[in-house]
Parts: sequence; C-alpha cells; structure tokens
Amino acid sequence: MKNAVISSTGLWTPPHSISNEELVASYNAWADNWNRERDADIASGLIEPKTHSSVEFIEKASGIKSRYVMNKTGVLDPDIMAPRIPERPNEQISVMAEIAVNAAREALERAGRKPEDVDAVICAASNMQRAYPAMAIEVQQALGIGGFAFDMNVACSSATFGIQTAADFVRSGSARSVLMVNPEICSGHLNFTDRDSHFIFGDVATAVLVEEESFAPAGHWKILGTKLKTEFSNNIRNNFGFLNRAAPEGIGAPDKLFKQEGRKVFKEVVPMVATMINEHLDELGLQGTDLRRLWLHQANANMNRLISTKVLGHEASADESPTVLDTYANTSSAGSIIAFHKHSEDFVSGDKGLICSFGAGYSAGTVFVEKTA
Repeated sequence: MKNAVISSTGLWTPPHSISNEELVASYNAWADNWNRERDADIASGLIEPKTHSSVEFIEKASGIKSRYVMNKTGVLDPDIMAPRIPERPNEQISVMAEIAVNAAREALERAGRKPEDVDAVICAASNMQRAYPAMAIEVQQALGIGGFAFDMNVACSSATFGIQTAADFVRSGSARSVLMVNPEICSGHLNFTDRDSHFIFGDVATAVLVEEESFAPAGHWKILGTKLKTEFSNNIRNNFGFLNRAAPEGIGAPDKLFKQEGRKVFKEVVPMVATMINEHLDELGLQGTDLRRLWLHQANANMNRLISTKVLGHEASADESPTVLDTYANTSSAGSIIAFHKHSEDFVSGDKGLICSFGAGYSAGTVFVEKTA
C-alpha cells in the first residue's frame, strides 16, 4: 500500500469583515423594528419581545470577535439581514467554484504543481451551492485538471472526511495527487435574526493537496493515521434542500436555515471528540504529549479548551491549540484547515500534530500528521 501525505494547503479570504460591534448594531436595530411593529401583541402578552444582543454575550459564548463575509451590506441592513450575492448565469463560473479555485491555486503553487499533475478533485463542504452538476467538476474544469471529481458533505467534518477519502485514493493507487477544496459561504445559511446564533459563521475557502509520498515535494506532512466517526443527532440541523422548495413557509424560513441546540451540542460533542482522539492516539502508539500542536475545528473556544485539556492533560496554550475563530468565526469544514495553514510553518522534521473537526451529524474526523525534512 502506498503512503499518503499532505503536500500543501491554500487559503482564500473574502475582502469584507464584520466586527461584533457592527453585527450587534444591525441585529439590535432589527430587533427594535420587529418589536415596534408588534407593540400591541407584546403589550398584551401574546408574544415575547426580541431582546438585544451584545458584544460581551457573543465573545463569552463563542470567542468570536469578527468574521469575513462575501457580502457585508445585506447582512448589516436591518431591512434585509442576509447576504445579497447576485445569481450568476450558468455560462459563468459559480461563486463557490470561484473561491475554491482561488484557494486551490495557492495550494498548487506552494507544492510546485501544475493542474495536469492532479488526478482528482474533491469538493468537501457543508453549504453546497446546488445539487448538481458537482461543484468539484466545475473546479476541475476551471483549473484544467483531468481524472475525476465529486462533491461530499459531512457538515463541519467535511474537510477531515475529504482528507481521508483523498488519502484512501492515494493508498489504493487510484490517484497519485488529489486536490480537496472546502468553499464555505456559511453566511447564506445563517439566520441573522436569531440572537443565539446570528454571530456564529463566516465565509472562506481552503484547499489541501494530498499526494503519494514518493511524488510529494520536500517538507511535506506524512499522514500517520486518519479516523472518522458519525452518530446521528438533530441538535445541529439545516433543512434547506430541493425537496422543500415548495414548502408553504418558503425558502429562507427559520427551519430552512442553520439551527442548533447549543447546550446539548456542547455537552455531547466534547466527550465524544476527546474520547475519539485519545482512542486514535492509542491505536497509533502515541500520547497527547507527543503532539506539538492541535489544529481543532474552529466552532467554539470553550469546546476547544475542554477537548485540548482532555487530550494534552492540561489547558492548551495558544501555541499548542491556536485559534482563528476570533477573526474568521466558525467557517464550518474550513476552520481546522485555516488553523493548520496559518500555524504550521514553525514545525521541524519529526514534529507531530492533529487536524481535527467535528460538527453536525454528529460527525468527527482526526488526521494525525508528522512534518518531514
């Protein structure tokens, strides 16, 4: 069996950023308007008024301070409260494929690769733009890559599931070089009028190039092991899809956007992921102390703090478990890849780390890597 490695990564960041202060101001203005329009019903006790959000609430609940988005004006307009991204004609590259290509070009350049060197493309993301044709095939065409391409969706764990899938193709000899991309326009699925979640997500695109070891450039990352886990839960859900387009409540109704039972998710996912990581460490003959760094899913600072403590035996420092959550927010499948991309240049040969993601499903994936010379 051939050995699979990570040769490079790529990152594309949208040009627009929204601070917590800006987001809170727009939400509070929307809430005031909503309350004003329903003043009589609120006064009679028929409905509860919308309460204000605050910067303090957001940062305490999540650790998020700002987020990048594809469209800022629509999100911050109290009369819209959603991104406004113009629909493109079918003859033009779709917006998700475009941002995936941007990230992919950086990954290819960093590995010294040309598109013709790549055998397959996987688009692994939570928020696909359409059912078909596959986003991955559009990315494949835009870059001029041969071979095959397909989409996969395992919510926030899509990237780690994508890495294992790419690695399995390499291990089996089905491909020598696989490009895995994670375009995430999460703002399109977020309910910006929900106080408990209006701050969670941001937009971004990442890419990972997984290749056969003998073909990989110097300084690559050996994949020591990958492990995947799923367990069904309704606590994180998004009901949007082509089957409910004609639903009476219509597209954009709260049930067709992101929703979660945050406390339940926290209580159930933290022990599940920590146990999974530790069991995988045992299978590989490693201990938490062997890890130089954890690149965890960027969803919630408090979750990451507890998971890292259960793995390392102590609360992780910023160096041991870096965060990009403060500036990028939750970018779904891309979060752990952003952390890896931005916080791995200081590794030397022999240093080991963990890329880990977890989210709706429930789903979780672990990818243990070792830096080579």
